[in-house]
Amino acid sequence: MKGTTFLLTLVIMALATSIASAYDPSPLQDFCVAVDDPIKALFVNGKFCKNPKMANANDFFFPGLNIPGDTNNPVGSNVNAVDVTKIPGLNTLGISFVRIDYAPYGQNPPHTHPRGTEILTVVEGTLYVGFVTSNQDGNRLFTKVLNKGDVFVFPIGLIHFQANIGHYPAVAFAALSSQNAGTITIANTVFGSTPPINPDVLAQAFKLDKNVVEYLQKQF
Repeated sequence: MKGTTFLLTLVIMALATSIASAYDPSPLQDFCVAVDDPIKALFVNGKFCKNPKMANANDFFFPGLNIPGDTNNPVGSNVNAVDVTKIPGLNTLGISFVRIDYAPYGQNPPHTHPRGTEILTVVEGTLYVGFVTSNQDGNRLFTKVLNKGDVFVFPIGLIHFQANIGHYPAVAFAALSSQNAGTITIANTVFGSTPPINPDVLAQAFKLDKNVVEYLQKQF
């Protein structure tokens, strides 16, 4: 019985370690303010750390999320991400924040965050949101219509989207479980890569005529 308990403990610890390693490493100090100058600095989580004694309040501050973003673009949305590139004090803390503005009928098109889960709340307007599960889960679509004050979660790495289905502008705020969650916009990535993906590959994958694929690639 003791042997079984010990083995079970090892399995649980192994799983916990595996889960933990999939996210931003936990800091071993109060903070690690990111700096670009490598002189006399420690390299942690992709950034050099400022001497903690030289850190100040501005390293943990970003103004301006009260200002609407410009949604005059083809998708009708604007994402203002406040990550480690804008608040250097976020380095190693495993969190970031965004404001998303949507024009009437604008959208934040299908995309993924490879390094973070997202939790979003609507502060103005009505959004149709959703995510698609992995191939192993059958690519199931989970959707919801969100109104002011509603909250929705997009699990890490899964393709998701938001669309403004109202006649008026919409605004949402979201937090992500990474200091730099990354964004892969599906259409831009597939049809706008540099250099372009061979059209024959995309034509077969999407079951489209090659001319259609080449047209789509020109749009990006």
